[in-house]
Amino acid sequence: MDVSKIKVIAMDLDGTLTQHKQHMSEECRQTLINLSKRYKLMMVGAGQVYRIFNQLEQFPIDIIGNYGLQYAKYNPETQDLDIIRDDTFPCDREKTEAIVTSFREKYGFTQYAGDNVEYHPSGCIIFPVLGTKAQQADKLAFDPDRSKRRKIYNEVVEAFSDYCVFVGGSSSFDMAPKPYNKFYALDLFCKENGLAHDEVLFVGDDYGQGGNDESVYLSDVPFLCIDDYREFPARITALLG
Repeated sequence: MDVSKIKVIAMDLDGTLTQHKQHMSEECRQTLINLSKRYKLMMVGAGQVYRIFNQLEQFPIDIIGNYGLQYAKYNPETQDLDIIRDDTFPCDREKTEAIVTSFREKYGFTQYAGDNVEYHPSGCIIFPVLGTKAQQADKLAFDPDRSKRRKIYNEVVEAFSDYCVFVGGSSSFDMAPKPYNKFYALDLFCKENGLAHDEVLFVGDDYGQGGNDESVYLSDVPFLCIDDYREFPARITALLG
């Protein structure tokens, strides 16, 4: 990448700046403050914009949520978010339930707690292999290296052809209506703001097969890989000074 061209730093949150669903460290917060003096910062997440905003403890930053279905700008006067876009799509629940049930029966995932499928108002859906009410310890132990889900990932992608499919969390497949993924969201942001792809640096950790950062990693957008969120301050400072 040509660092001198970078104008925007777009970032994932969980695993990149923080542990999953945890607040940022003070070192990370100060790093973002320092970067904001030279670059426009924004978050690009899988979750809803307010979930991300609250996890960031209301850090002043624009947020793309739900893979681009949502977009919010930070308003310094109100110290809150102004929702610019909040798209929703219908979901064929009967069809979805049937597909998920067929995977459970084929691969022995028939014992689960809670609901078969998790539905979100946006149109995003989650196939929770252990069910929506599984114990956290069971979820963490199920597929820590994602190998179980990656074995059937291509089959799930084929079955859910109307969705972008991700190997999500510790025990699920997360899905957003096509064409919404993080690259689509970033590309739209660039078009709306007159930016070239090489003027945006994306920072993420989930860039392997089925990861929700993979679409950006495989694109022409410059990408900084973070394999341990604790490395973020040093890695980004070394790259951008």
